Amino acid sequence: MNTLWVIVNVIVMLALIGLLLWMSKKHVSFTKRVFAGLGLGIVFGVILQLIFGVDSDVITKSTDWFNLAGYGYVGLLQMVVIPLIMVSIISAIMNLKGRQNLGKMSASIIGVLLITVAIAAAVSIATSLSFNLKAIDIKAGDREAQQGQKLEQKLGDVQDKTIPQQILEFVPTNPFADMTGARRSSTLAVVIFSAFIGVAVLGIDRKKPEQAATFRKMVEAVYAVVLRIVTLVLRLTPYGILALITKTVATTNVDEILKLIKFVGASYFALIVMFIIHLIIVALFGFNPVQYVRKVLPTLTFAFTSRSSAATIPLNVETQTKNLGVSEGIANLSATFGATIGQNGCAGIYPAMLACMIAPTVGIDPLSWSFIVELILIVVISSFGVAGVGGGATFASLIVLSTMNLPVALAGLLISVEPLIDMGRTALNVNDSMVAGLVSSKILKENDHDVFSNNDVDLDQAVQV
Repeated sequence: MNTLWVIVNVIVMLALIGLLLWMSKKHVSFTKRVFAGLGLGIVFGVILQLIFGVDSDVITKSTDWFNLAGYGYVGLLQMVVIPLIMVSIISAIMNLKGRQNLGKMSASIIGVLLITVAIAAAVSIATSLSFNLKAIDIKAGDREAQQGQKLEQKLGDVQDKTIPQQILEFVPTNPFADMTGARRSSTLAVVIFSAFIGVAVLGIDRKKPEQAATFRKMVEAVYAVVLRIVTLVLRLTPYGILALITKTVATTNVDEILKLIKFVGASYFALIVMFIIHLIIVALFGFNPVQYVRKVLPTLTFAFTSRSSAATIPLNVETQTKNLGVSEGIANLSATFGATIGQNGCAGIYPAMLACMIAPTVGIDPLSWSFIVELILIVVISSFGVAGVGGGATFASLIVLSTMNLPVALAGLLISVEPLIDMGRTALNVNDSMVAGLVSSKILKENDHDVFSNNDVDLDQAVQV
């Protein structure tokens, strides 16, 4: 009987995908199809949970099939991340007038990311104290205890490395291994390697212009092919979101969320406050925040459902260039840096909130200014190289808690609501990278305000045939 229900569920999913395909043929806008996929997935997920229950074998097997569309789409995006980063950054640097411009772009983007992650940490601290969050108030079950033990085991890898040693991990000692994502810092290492290639081409321009011209043509050809692949993959966004959100809703344990509803509420309160701060920054630099939200919502929706900043890089770049008027060089750098540096959600809000919750258990007053200042500084420093995939927030928390001599096992108390909060954190991470790109393009006068102001432009232009 269970097999029959699984088949029925898969048929329903295929029917919903068919509906989205029909909407595409009727030329319904990309944005509307993305939100249609999100809405249909939420409704279908709720129905599945109400009928079968969150721990049902039917849901487990059904979502396993749904993963073909959901995680298959995420996998395709991850497939194009490294090629896109490489050719985009090489191409962008090759077309710069000089090395100084690259330095200005990088400094501006990283500066915005670090300033906002510091603000995020401060917001998180204020929220934790306002909601009176304490780890001692959360009851630990077997699952939480096991997670705590796993975190303590992971702690060894973090504690054994000083901050300079962690920074050295960014150096691409084996760029070919980094292209496979072999290390936590692989994405940033690929960025550095690609930047060296771009700068080298600028140098060859002066000494061997013919060889430089040949290389430029090769890169331009590869760049065109990679962008075409990105376009093909991005067309699948509504279907990927449908499958991803269906699984998330169907497998979310409401009872576990209710037990930690105070922490969940505080987390999303901090995330929303930080998102509003992003909009204020956008407004301060002369952009309409309402217009900005309308243009970035599809990308944030995917980030929310996929829980992967790295997988969102292609969509992030397309949104910045096609919707926000950001130059290609800045868009690629900000999307890539934002996936590994200064993540406001995973590296800012989450570790700071955990530290404030855990501090009283070891006799530390979280209201102490010395504690607050130290925590913010450590959060900013540790935000370098946080992996832009699920689990990045846990790694950032390990660094922050261990540096401040706080017990890391208590972070395992939140395992049951981790996926729910991680969705909001990832969306904030991606939004921060787009804000960094938009602000930097304004500072460096490389923004096309006409593109930003055009109400008729959405990502349909990026995914059309």
